[in-house]
Amino acid sequence: MAPNTGQALHMAPSISVVIPVYNAEKTIYAAAQSVLEQSFTDFELLLVDDGSEDDSAMWIRRLEREDKRVKGIFCPHRGVSETSNTGFARAKAPFIARLDADDLCAPTRLAAQYALLQRKPNIGVCSSLVAFGGDRDKKLGYALYVDWLNTLIHHEDISRKQFVESPIANPSVMFRTALYHTLGGYRDGDFPEDYELWLRWLQAGVQFEKVPEYLLQWNDPPGRLSRTDQRYSAEAFHRCKAAYLAQWLSQHNPFHPHIKICGAGRKVRKHSAYLKEQGIIFTHYIDIDHKKVGNHYDGVETIHTTSLPPPGSCFLVSYLGGRDAKEEVKQWLADAHYQEGKDFILAA
Repeated sequence: MAPNTGQALHMAPSISVVIPVYNAEKTIYAAAQSVLEQSFTDFELLLVDDGSEDDSAMWIRRLEREDKRVKGIFCPHRGVSETSNTGFARAKAPFIARLDADDLCAPTRLAAQYALLQRKPNIGVCSSLVAFGGDRDKKLGYALYVDWLNTLIHHEDISRKQFVESPIANPSVMFRTALYHTLGGYRDGDFPEDYELWLRWLQAGVQFEKVPEYLLQWNDPPGRLSRTDQRYSAEAFHRCKAAYLAQWLSQHNPFHPHIKICGAGRKVRKHSAYLKEQGIIFTHYIDIDHKKVGNHYDGVETIHTTSLPPPGSCFLVSYLGGRDAKEEVKQWLADAHYQEGKDFILAA
């Protein structure tokens, strides 16, 4: 098939697509082709090789020969954060789209996201619905996470649920390039780099929205970093979110820095401890288990759910993380006329 250059070579493209590549010889060609076959053709495709030790570089050079929109960038191994940022810094377009080297775009992805960002100048980050590309039976937890992601479409929903889990699939985003230059890109550390970025940009007031269409196949291979690297563990997510949750509470909790914690179990206390390190003061733990009522943990008393004060007299943060537990908490608080975002926030 003849290559489609898509734009005059002397003009800046409308979109820069950035794919960080590390040892992706088996998947990079298909991922890149899913971009090159887009209905929207005015883009550059930046394939940033992170010092791969396999034949990824060979595939990148082949793609460069086949389509002039492809540009290979070859770096020493530094990790996904620095590799992605290298692509962002080299982007010539006013919009940047991210993709992982083992995922696939729907043919209309770039067109749909570009249209939304053009139509809504207040939106800084545009994502989409994502199709789970793994074995749902074997990876049910991850599949259910994808199902949850796909319920968050508008900024209000994304913002309200930002402390539950990462509300955005990293390889599904398109954002305004100016955000990278003004707010910075991925940071490297012992935390999930994408989640930290979304929390930081949300804290800065950036508006998020998703195209309500399935525009990405989010594959789940066994070697995916989110499965093998401690930076993507539950502990890392809780450490990462604590500082941003504390900032959010300082702006939205009328009783700041005092809160009540929903749940008094060991896991709840362990995860909420990161928030306490940020200067947040726990006045009570609240639990349905009568055996925990009256117990003190680090000097904080546990009260029963029936002792919940009326709305408007305190602020609650729930660290109950099970899917059923979250729904039970939301229903219990709704029955008590507590409003999410005003009287309580979910943090797990």
